Amino acid sequence: MLRLIRNLRHLERSEEGHAAPFFLSILAAAGAVALGIGASEDSSIVAIIGGVVLGVGVVAALAANHLTIDYEIYNRLNDLEK
Repeated sequence: MLRLIRNLRHLERSEEGHAAPFFLSILAAAGAVALGIGASEDSSIVAIIGGVVLGVGVVAALAANHLTIDYEIYNRLNDLEK
């Protein structure tokens, strides 16, 4: 368990910037699971909450990916053009 926590901390602190989208993608996956459970059990509340969490997780993961990875690439390209 400690090794898993250590690896997750290393992912978060690494320079690649993939940790934030990864954790938000896990949130979106949890929302998808909740949506599936709610749909299969005819529980509209669970399905609605799962759908909202899925939507927020996907949008947040895309935004985090853009902020952490794409901006750095654009900055490097701008530095090369100068």
